[in-house]
Amino acid sequence: MWWIALLPAPQPEAVPLAAERLAPHAGAAPGESVLSAEQAQRRRVWWALRYTPRVACVDGAVLMELQASLRLFGGDRALLRRVLGELQALGVDRLGLAPTGRAALALARSLPVGSRRARRCRTDTLAATLDPLPLDCLSEAGAQAALLSRLGCRSLGQLRALPRGGVARRFGASLLRALDQAYGQQSELFAWESLPEQFEPSCQLPEPEAHSAALGPPLQGLLQQLQDWLAVRQAGATGVCLSWQHDPRRGCAPRGELSVHSAQPSRDGAHWLRLLSEHLARVAWEAPVQALSLRALGVQAWSPDTHSLLPQDQHAGEPLAQCLERLAARLGPQRVLQGALQADHRPQHRQRWWPAATPLPAARPPTPSAELGQALGWGQPAWLLPQPQALRCVGERPHYHGALALLAGPERIETGWWDASATADADLTLRDYFIARSAQAGLLWVFRVRTGTGTAAEPSAARWFLHGVFG
Repeated sequence: MWWIALLPAPQPEAVPLAAERLAPHAGAAPGESVLSAEQAQRRRVWWALRYTPRVACVDGAVLMELQASLRLFGGDRALLRRVLGELQALGVDRLGLAPTGRAALALARSLPVGSRRARRCRTDTLAATLDPLPLDCLSEAGAQAALLSRLGCRSLGQLRALPRGGVARRFGASLLRALDQAYGQQSELFAWESLPEQFEPSCQLPEPEAHSAALGPPLQGLLQQLQDWLAVRQAGATGVCLSWQHDPRRGCAPRGELSVHSAQPSRDGAHWLRLLSEHLARVAWEAPVQALSLRALGVQAWSPDTHSLLPQDQHAGEPLAQCLERLAARLGPQRVLQGALQADHRPQHRQRWWPAATPLPAARPPTPSAELGQALGWGQPAWLLPQPQALRCVGERPHYHGALALLAGPERIETGWWDASATADADLTLRDYFIARSAQAGLLWVFRVRTGTGTAAEPSAARWFLHGVFG
């Protein structure tokens, strides 16, 4: 067995937490946010769950059993280097490594407060390492330290040398059981921590805040917890919902909320912080905010991008999707759009524009229509007019800067009857499309609307429109 004990710094009121990859925000020191003791402990537990499911909280410390994870992370040395490199962001003051969980905790407690050091021992040196430690290193022994010291017992080794029957009668069986567990002579039983199924943490502000800039540090703490929660679940979120609570005595709505969405799943806390900051800057607060809560939306499986060793495949800077979402948050969702193909024969419905920050709806791939002008090798044009332009007709011949010569066609489209609903009429399309040539404008895509059926003596009324231009 291989155990690590994480002992936090003795700061129960507030623990400065370096925000990993979170942008600094007004109102907080660069790269730091402030978490309560409970939030900081939850942060350490969720971080530990990245490496092993066997995580327990014992006497304010976090214990990790890593024997089954050694091979996954490249061995004990590689795993230890990785853990030590991340401890500064966790507010961990001392670290102990031992074959048992209680022994690892005792080694961490034996280090001076604020030393920021680690102490370890192996199975063959476990007893020799624990014997000189003071009684306070073991919680059950520390609780009886005053009485034991009067008996001349001041170390764990001296405690082990006392008659076991007398120790059990005077101090109870729990002391001997904890001592045996620390020395590996009895199995340890812990209540394992688990990750909540839903992410909905909240935090109480130290004092009511009336400006969005002052919400930066607590918001960073919530987003860091979201980042850890998603990392353990190997998932990403397509949106977050930030809720705030007002003083109900102010005569306003007691709660408010703001939701932001992403077109792709993400667990980057810095990205969510930028999006929320852009939106919060435009929120008009009805009253000072007392508490914040954060909820993850659209949680789904997430896999990181595959990194390439080739220099030309390595992209620097902000990803395009995150840049578009940040621009949409600043300019408005209807000003940054993305196109989506639709399975529809009608040209005016083959493409729809959606906000870039909104996930595209699931749709079948578009059904290809018959190509126009197969003899000439042309298909439909790349440029369509926003609205078809009516053409002047001389007799039955359309004109656009002169008479048009019809080169290919017609392709008849008669569809759209299924769009009718209780609130809107069907966009029924009855058109004959042609490829036409204009002496001044080049190749055009025109259609004729058929409004009825006629006879040879009285043909049906027909109107001509320009719908597209070939480049």
